[in-house]
Amino acid sequence: MHAVKDSSEAGRQIRWKNIRIQTENLVQSPWTTIEVVNLIPNYLSPQERAQGWELLFDGKTTDGWRGAGKTSFPDKGWQVKNGELIVEAAGGAEAGNGGDIVTLGEYSTFELKLDFNITNGANSGIKYFITEKYGSDQSTIGLEYQILDDERHPDAKLGTDGNRTVASLYDLIPACKNKIVNKPGEWNHARIIVCGTRHEEWLKGNNLEMTDFVGAHVEHWLNHRKVLEYERGTQAFYALVARSKYAHWEGFGAWQSGHILLQDHGNEVHFRSIKIRKLNPDQKIEKPIL
Repeated sequence: MHAVKDSSEAGRQIRWKNIRIQTENLVQSPWTTIEVVNLIPNYLSPQERAQGWELLFDGKTTDGWRGAGKTSFPDKGWQVKNGELIVEAAGGAEAGNGGDIVTLGEYSTFELKLDFNITNGANSGIKYFITEKYGSDQSTIGLEYQILDDERHPDAKLGTDGNRTVASLYDLIPACKNKIVNKPGEWNHARIIVCGTRHEEWLKGNNLEMTDFVGAHVEHWLNHRKVLEYERGTQAFYALVARSKYAHWEGFGAWQSGHILLQDHGNEVHFRSIKIRKLNPDQKIEKPIL
């Protein structure tokens, strides 16, 4: 007991159980496999660099990004301020101001993590496997980690079983109901893992000609807790696509590689500490230590 100030606090207890210690046959875990929690914005620790992490945003410039479907970064609608990459408000219209932005590089199997901070009623998203081949006149089409103010934005009530709420695979799979979400004005941490290989037998009937389907296993994490996972290239996945808004986009969700995208949905949203590392297709990912 740390302290008992007076008789009114007498009887307070602290109890312990299941106390264990191991002193033999100890094996040190290498830094290359342990998840590193780094709370310094826009900074890579030595351990992260050793694990292959790269900064996609340096906190000062828009280097490494361009407008979706463009060759340069948008000249309006986005700004860098106080170490944050900010999409500006524009009445809530999709791509209604600066438009979506994408990474210059493309990724196949990867781990992506970033912090996001929404304003009241905001809508945005993190999309991956972006190919830009569909030519949509609104937001670029792709698999989307939804960013949303679930309490105030009407999109949270649309879709099926909450599959348009924050951290969901937009319009396909809902994030778990007991997810922990920080309120607007506070930072949330997003993490997307894409790994694994699905072999040719899974591709039959889907008009795909690849020898292997790379990046089959996908996980969404929110604030260091896994909120959903799914397998691309399965009958279950294509059944979800068939009942979604993406049903008429041929080959949706079957890409082997693509850009990372941050969405301009016409609401102010702040991003920082955007980091990515490429993974081997069958590389195992350790759970974060909390």
